[in-house]
Amino acid sequence: MGCAPVRAGYTKAMLSLPNLLTLSRILAVPLLAWLLWWPGWIAGYGLAFLLYTLMGYTDYLDGKLARQRGTVSKLGTFLDPIADKILVAATLLILVGAGRIIGVDVVAALAITIREIAVSGLREFLGGLGVSLPVTRLAKWKTTLQLVALGAIILAGAVPAWRALDLLGSALLWAAAVVTLITGYDYLRAGLRHIDS
Repeated sequence: MGCAPVRAGYTKAMLSLPNLLTLSRILAVPLLAWLLWWPGWIAGYGLAFLLYTLMGYTDYLDGKLARQRGTVSKLGTFLDPIADKILVAATLLILVGAGRIIGVDVVAALAITIREIAVSGLREFLGGLGVSLPVTRLAKWKTTLQLVALGAIILAGAVPAWRALDLLGSALLWAAAVVTLITGYDYLRAGLRHIDS
């Protein structure tokens, strides 16, 4: 009987609009991956760009709605960064596999992926110690820069005549990698204070 209120609270949190938007971002990743898998399919990349833009907008909207409605939940706080990491990592992986991210740009993609995994592991470890690492303002800019960089690369696949988009996507990807590594170092330095030598 004591579990019923807990389940009701969990269901209410899960079904809140901000959390549904976050979940929709995760659930849309397989469709995005399928659209991106065919690098010569210009219409597919156009659809992928529209879907990706919508997914990026939900990232902004879910947090805004949660704050406006006073429905910020532990579930939402947990799911939102995971949804971001799934979206970024899956998109990077597919774009590398499809040959849209090539050459030295793969190093930038790898740096972003490794940092995201490392910080997630650090957060999990510190969570077991009762320590949390709050998201910094620079880390929010990092996520935005990653999303914009990948959006430019996807759009370049949709409009191959715009050659400058490939260069822009590459430059933004490297900028995102640099900011990603800076924030990763900041989190590691903060986390090491709580780890016994």
